[in-house]
Amino acid sequence: MKSHYRVVVIGGGIVGTSVLYHLAKFGWPDVCLIERKVLTAGSSWHAAGGVHALNADPNIAALQGYTIDLLSEIEKESGQSIGMHMTGGMTLASTPERWEWLQSAYRVFQTIGIEDCRLISAEEAAALNPLMNPEGVQGALWADREGYVDTTGTVHAYAGAAKKRGATVIENNRVLELHEFPDGWQVVTEKGIITCEHVVNAAGLWAKQVGRMAGIELPVSPLNHHYLITDTIPEVAALDEELPMIMDPEGFTYMRQDQKGMLLGIYEADHDHWMMDGAPWDYGFELQQEDIGRIENELLKGFERYPCLNDVGIKTWVNGAFTFSPDGNPLVGPVRGKRNYWCACAVMAGFLQGGGVGKSLAEWIIHGEPEADIFGMDVARYGDYAQNKRYIKGTTGQFYSRRFVMSYPNEQLPAGRPARMAPSYSDMTAAGCRWGVSYGLEVPLYFAPQGFEEAPTLKRSNAFDIVGAECRATRDAAGLIDISGYSRFEICGPNAEAWLDHLLACKLPPAGRAKLAPMLSPEGKLKGDLTVFNWGDGTWWLMGSYYLREWHMRWFTDHMVDGITVRDIGDGTVGFSIAGPKSLAILQSLTDGPIAELPLMGCGTFDIGLTRARVGRLSVTGERGYEIHCSAADHIALRRALLRAGADHGLREVGFNAVLSMRLEKSFGIWSAEFTQGYTAGQTGLDRWIAWDKGDFIGRDAALTERGGPGPAQVLATLEVGAVDADCSGYEPVWQGGERVGFVTSGGYGHSIGKSLAMAMIDRDKAAEGTELTVHVVGVERPATVIAPSPYDPSGKAMRA
Repeated sequence: MKSHYRVVVIGGGIVGTSVLYHLAKFGWPDVCLIERKVLTAGSSWHAAGGVHALNADPNIAALQGYTIDLLSEIEKESGQSIGMHMTGGMTLASTPERWEWLQSAYRVFQTIGIEDCRLISAEEAAALNPLMNPEGVQGALWADREGYVDTTGTVHAYAGAAKKRGATVIENNRVLELHEFPDGWQVVTEKGIITCEHVVNAAGLWAKQVGRMAGIELPVSPLNHHYLITDTIPEVAALDEELPMIMDPEGFTYMRQDQKGMLLGIYEADHDHWMMDGAPWDYGFELQQEDIGRIENELLKGFERYPCLNDVGIKTWVNGAFTFSPDGNPLVGPVRGKRNYWCACAVMAGFLQGGGVGKSLAEWIIHGEPEADIFGMDVARYGDYAQNKRYIKGTTGQFYSRRFVMSYPNEQLPAGRPARMAPSYSDMTAAGCRWGVSYGLEVPLYFAPQGFEEAPTLKRSNAFDIVGAECRATRDAAGLIDISGYSRFEICGPNAEAWLDHLLACKLPPAGRAKLAPMLSPEGKLKGDLTVFNWGDGTWWLMGSYYLREWHMRWFTDHMVDGITVRDIGDGTVGFSIAGPKSLAILQSLTDGPIAELPLMGCGTFDIGLTRARVGRLSVTGERGYEIHCSAADHIALRRALLRAGADHGLREVGFNAVLSMRLEKSFGIWSAEFTQGYTAGQTGLDRWIAWDKGDFIGRDAALTERGGPGPAQVLATLEVGAVDADCSGYEPVWQGGERVGFVTSGGYGHSIGKSLAMAMIDRDKAAEGTELTVHVVGVERPATVIAPSPYDPSGKAMRA
């Protein structure tokens, strides 16, 4: 063991060995992995080892596909057998709702390039797996790239391939302490002290403790998971080919062949947390006693689906723990304030996602950002609110129990809520507000009559007319929406202007003005679609998406310089937006200030009723609008004053569902849909806000290269969709003559213009106005036409009124 390595990876499971392998493969061989016992001693050795490319998050699905393709490569490179059985597999639909869901999901997989899957009938499913009882099956989604691996062999293959590239593996050496110093980390182990530039927490069941060694509280928890392996089944022994895998969501089970028997795994509704503060240090190859009573209902369904199980003995029970995050996705990436401390934790499907996680993290460490947009895995998608133990227990348990439950775009889940609320939450709830959640904060979706319940659906919700009424009220009079769920960062100091000028790609606004501000990475990818405010008193604000608070603060911290202070003021500063043709009249009745003189994108300080507020004239609705920012203590009084003043003007409280409809009518993109860190400014149209003639800024060279080249292959366009009872939501494929030419980034219904709309990333030569296309909406192909941007008020007259 050397005393210094460039990177130390803590944890010898599938994730740690994948990170080690990819670091060495990408040119950093001076790396080592430290394992407290021996490789696989944790969750990896007892995992079922299933692999498949399908995932509800397209970016994660792509990384899963990468993992599958990599497996044969590391087997060959290492010389270690991984016991791969690529049997193919299917996901069953046993209800009409699930069958509709699978048909919709199939089209999403086409969008992201998974071509080796297809829809099959119940009869085909039964023929492919004759041991299955097809009763109740409506159909299935088949995928060629499904199968399983030998888990121990796969971990050793990653480690062996890494060692052949120069990496070091050190077993039976527990990490005792971590100490941060200016040039890296000191890793105190049982066998001595190692210094390194980077440390990676891939500790699996011990991720919580390794995080705490660095003063980090990770939102992770282990939960127990059952599967059983049978004795030899005569029907299986008689087969000429291996059985394909089956996911049976309505039965909460999955199965695969295991030698001449069967493995049946269960995601039970009655979940069981285990050692929430981390596994004991001497734990490794132990299991928990099976708890048949707790899984009885799911077992019965499994035995009904595979009748042969009733006539065979059980050879092995496995009840072992895996580590989960609140949403079930991994926690990957750097931690703000802990320089060169990296997470690769909560990868509950390690053999499925481990290759992609290792690749992305190694790229991040070496090159500064991963090739793929992996925000769905980024540790910065959570903030301090997620460190609460009850929050972690509730959300991880909810995810586990819903592992095979259908999810809907309009569905709101209860775990960990309500945790954080704006001051007017109770008053707004009494007024009928229905709530969603963003970064732990309750945000308004719409206002409904007492007793109304929204039904989860892939199609138009029973709240459709309610949202439409809110849109029309805003267009005709005025709408009031709580905007506490916007992020707000305050930048001050003698170097604030110079720092912002380097950070942002736009020209900074003069005093008393605001501006749309794209922010780029050095590679020219988007890091934000922000709004910058110059309040004229030496104070600047950056505003953006609330759920990116930690993500953006990490970026700001990474680029910090002397002479500036950046504060996240998103908890103490809240507010409301008022938009619509009557918005000015309402505000004029509440202020003596010259608010009528405030130009579009102007900002200033005004007294609104009894509230001293920062006001900006802007709105994403396409109407004349004002964002009014106040302290949390003023939030209730401000809302009441606005509602009283607006009572005679037709003012109505509205939610973000209406705002999302109105922004589509203006072709305004939003983050996580039209704008992501996987896209460039040129692809998304944000390049029109770039100040090409100003001095250096982050990403300038890459943006200039894109500007001077042939142009992006795909660009954003607005589509009018011939929808009937459902609208696009995102990632639906766009076609022309049977050729896939793009995909939907977001969609919905434009209540003001009475049309179904979508924004889509499509091939540039298909983006001309009037181009006829088709798009799949909930699995059904519908006509679509490229239309001019901003189908509502294309001249912008309403905003500028």
